[in-house]
Amino acid sequence: MTNQIELSSVIAEMREVRQRLNVASKQIFSLATAKAEAERNYKVALRQEILKLKSEGFPATLINDLAKGEERIAQLRLERDIAKEMYLSGLESMKQTRTEASVLQTVAKVQSDW
Repeated sequence: MTNQIELSSVIAEMREVRQRLNVASKQIFSLATAKAEAERNYKVALRQEILKLKSEGFPATLINDLAKGEERIAQLRLERDIAKEMYLSGLESMKQTRTEASVLQTVAKVQSDW
């Protein structure tokens, strides 16, 4: 009887983990989209700033540093970096949830073999 209660508890946890994985997979897609959009916004703005500085006659050796130091460009770069880290964090969290599911499957197998 105790094994049955424990096994049913493990199965309930497995269902909860499966639901979390379903939610996480949708969130990963959103995070990946946000990451890609932030990268695009940064690169487009950086290109525009570089072209503007070239047209203003700044030396080529300074243009890249000047463009990246411009407030709007620096903010977009920050947003890009944050979006990247959020995406990587989401992936890591999903891996941990998969590991938890694997552990629960092993526990369920051992419980059912008793």
